[in-house]
Amino acid sequence: MTNHQRAFLIFDRLHARFPLPVTTLAWKNPWELLVATVLAAQCTDARVNMVTPEFFRRWPGPQELSRASIPEVEQVIHSTGFFRQKTKYLVAAAGIVMHEHGGQVPDSISGLLALPGVARKTANIVLSNALGKHEGIAVDTHVRRLSFRLGLTASTNPAIIERDLIKLFPRDQWGDINHLLVLFGRDTCMARNPRCADCILTDICPRHGLAANQ
Repeated sequence: MTNHQRAFLIFDRLHARFPLPVTTLAWKNPWELLVATVLAAQCTDARVNMVTPEFFRRWPGPQELSRASIPEVEQVIHSTGFFRQKTKYLVAAAGIVMHEHGGQVPDSISGLLALPGVARKTANIVLSNALGKHEGIAVDTHVRRLSFRLGLTASTNPAIIERDLIKLFPRDQWGDINHLLVLFGRDTCMARNPRCADCILTDICPRHGLAANQ
């Protein structure tokens, strides 16, 4: 079986399992998704969703956040971890969005990557989910693990994994394949003790990196 054949089957089966693949982060507009994704670094989506209602109540958009008190922002997002760095990034990004983009989240990969705290994963998530543009595939810890385990890449480097996945999936699937792998990684193909016996991909999975008895 070629990697393209395996990729087709993986997408088809996972999409049947998760017919509405979306992020579990709560958001209403591109700015809210950007903030939530930055907060989600080294933090669960569930925790972020507990923090963002109060965050957006105090600072609904980039204009309000650009003028926010640093200690106050740190207090609100403290439970997401790395709160000082995240606060620094978000307040600075809000200022750039206001002064250089008229209050609108940039709609290009280059514009998003120029914002503090925004790497390719965050940029791809915002572009794909909030702006309807597929410029790449977001590679988080689940996508990284499953892509290697399923034999879609021989690398553990996110940049190389993204390039490998882009070659295997049509552009209109780039956003969905991120969600599908994340959802399946949380549900079945966990980092430790994956549920291989219950896996819908077991017959096509080479189980790279797993012990033979798993």
